[in-house]
Amino acid sequence: MKLSKDKTSLIYNQFLTLSGIPPETYEYRLGNRSALEWVIDQYQVSTDKRSGITNDPNREDDREYILRLIGQVITVSLETVKIVRSLPNLGLPE
Repeated sequence: MKLSKDKTSLIYNQFLTLSGIPPETYEYRLGNRSALEWVIDQYQVSTDKRSGITNDPNREDDREYILRLIGQVITVSLETVKIVRSLPNLGLPE
């Protein structure tokens, strides 16, 4: 999985690309990166060079798990940004 350069598409694999990711998705951040970027980073298939152990987040019993998770993370990000924008200004200096 990787994002396109403009971050509007997520290349899931060579057969599937998710397009039309709203820019507001990246405003909801977990530390120094967005929630979507965190999920993309954490849900990579990887193999430890030393031990040879493969970490594969794909689930045999639920092949759509990661796609559903991505959709949920985008939805939560957008809704959180909408809620935060609707909060009244506290009048504190920036």
